[in-house]
Amino acid sequence: MAEVKVPELAESISEGTVGKWLKQQGEAVAMGDILLELETDKVNVEIIAENEGVLTQVLKEEGDTVKVGETIAVIDEAGVASAPKVESKPEPTPQTAPEVKAQPLIFQEEEAKQSVVASPAARKHARERGIDLNEINTMDPLGRVRKHDVSSFDPNQQVATPKQATPKAAPKAEEVNPAKPVERQRMSRRRQTIAKRLVEVQQSAAMLTTFNEVDMTAIMALRNKRKDAFEKKNNVKLGFMSFFTKAVIGALKKFPLLNAEIQGDEIVLKKFYDIGIAVSAPEGLVVPVVRDADRMSFAEIEKGIGDLAVKARDNKLALSDLQGGTFTITNGGVFGSLLSTPILNAPQVGILGMHTIQTRPVAIDQERMENRPMMYIALSYDHRIVDGREAVGFLVTVKNLLEDPESLLLEG
Repeated sequence: MAEVKVPELAESISEGTVGKWLKQQGEAVAMGDILLELETDKVNVEIIAENEGVLTQVLKEEGDTVKVGETIAVIDEAGVASAPKVESKPEPTPQTAPEVKAQPLIFQEEEAKQSVVASPAARKHARERGIDLNEINTMDPLGRVRKHDVSSFDPNQQVATPKQATPKAAPKAEEVNPAKPVERQRMSRRRQTIAKRLVEVQQSAAMLTTFNEVDMTAIMALRNKRKDAFEKKNNVKLGFMSFFTKAVIGALKKFPLLNAEIQGDEIVLKKFYDIGIAVSAPEGLVVPVVRDADRMSFAEIEKGIGDLAVKARDNKLALSDLQGGTFTITNGGVFGSLLSTPILNAPQVGILGMHTIQTRPVAIDQERMENRPMMYIALSYDHRIVDGREAVGFLVTVKNLLEDPESLLLEG
């Protein structure tokens, strides 16, 4: 017998949640097969079979929390996969009908017990406690009895025997009203972590947001002029993110407190520029990091962001891709957001929000108006170490660099 254990994940991660079993109990597995997906606070991890045989025991069901080193399944290396049983039931005849009716009651009770939908862990736990699964009520929308239902079941509260059982109380009207349908979905571990961290940031940081707007005329003209040659040379498209990353780095060098963090009663000023780029993934927002972005060319930044975005959407990000950012850029404009107040990505003390480009009339001087492609930008910052003067100066610097993109070659 070989035990399947939760592997070492990362220094900061000690537990996870069983997301989805890809192999079922009784199924044959080969070395290297993916047994299940384990959800952690930051990424999903695939647990691989290190032995060949049959998955004879599944000890943890989907939704269970497991710790590093804990046994979650057992593989029998000498086992043989069980084939589905196909029982042939002969057509009843008048001669055999009385025998069918005369079958003992114990057979009927066993038949009923097998009709209960329950997880393997719940059935095992019920057998150990000597509990009839039919007596357990579950809140699962599909009626499935889970392990925690068995654990919370108190036989002493069941005063009526099966023969004396009274009809169950009808559910509340709002729970079964067909005109008010609902659907319950388990919140993924990552979504729980995102929710927890966002609330913690708002409770622990003195977060403020300042706004400005950028005239995108110069960048769009330069991009349209150079994009074909740029893509041909570098095999990557010239987007806006490389311009904004370069502008942010230039502003961080001028206002270094935005590239810092608070540790106890100390301010840690970081002399490197690992820029986090917020990416919308299927299970929630993630912030992979472009390392040493100040040393990268426009093409290298575009490639780095593109690669990380693909890994995020394919759920292939490693923990190393997400750790250690010094400042974050988030682009709500890709979804059409006109203006927003981004929330800090702790322990960072600054985050820049980009928004949609919208053509608006702009006063060129006292007599002329022109329609220009304008973008609102927002800087959320931790007022504990960043004052308003520095925050506004940082955002004005970003604006000036973007409106004169050639200066990015000097500042970046």
